[in-house]
Amino acid sequence: MMIKKICVFAASSPGIHPSYLDAGKEMARILVQQDIEMNYGAGSVGIMGVMADEMLALNGKVTGIIPGFMQKMGWGHPDLKNIVTVETMHERKSLMMKDVDAIISMPGGVGTLEELLEAITLKQLGKFLKPIIILNTNCFYDPLLSHFEEMIDQHFMRPLHGKIWQVANEPEEVIGLIQNEPDWDPEAIMYAAVEANTERVRTSGL
Repeated sequence: MMIKKICVFAASSPGIHPSYLDAGKEMARILVQQDIEMNYGAGSVGIMGVMADEMLALNGKVTGIIPGFMQKMGWGHPDLKNIVTVETMHERKSLMMKDVDAIISMPGGVGTLEELLEAITLKQLGKFLKPIIILNTNCFYDPLLSHFEEMIDQHFMRPLHGKIWQVANEPEEVIGLIQNEPDWDPEAIMYAAVEANTERVRTSGL
């Protein structure tokens, strides 16, 4: 599989542990080495910032996408040559994911989580078919991954849906996971509904 462009979801939070920033820098170096362009949220601090800094320093290809109200706050990366200003957060996510070969979700806050969950939902519905890689630096995503397993165990998701994402513990694992992931079925929406248990849950009075 030829990887030309990926979308990265990542924290713009200052003050996080340096190990997360180090993983971001390493991921950026790998993308440049592989001549892969990055779409991201145009941030200048946190994991977003260090990834953009590293890629720009190495002459990598970076496109930042940011809502106008964030740009007015001065949150956009000042050194980006390719920056797209949009109206809404929804438009930002759509453009970040457009025509990419994969998504990488780095650790982050509620914004990153919201982006990741929308991508997973779209793939569940067959509206996004590319690999989604969760980079689980410092086991950051372990609670979320456990919750996903609970969703499947409790029949809120099919077992098939556990294959929507792949998990990497180190940046070095990401490209291989993308290249080796099988194509997702464009008819996935046919399997989105969760089958009821054979035995119905009996509730008092019903």
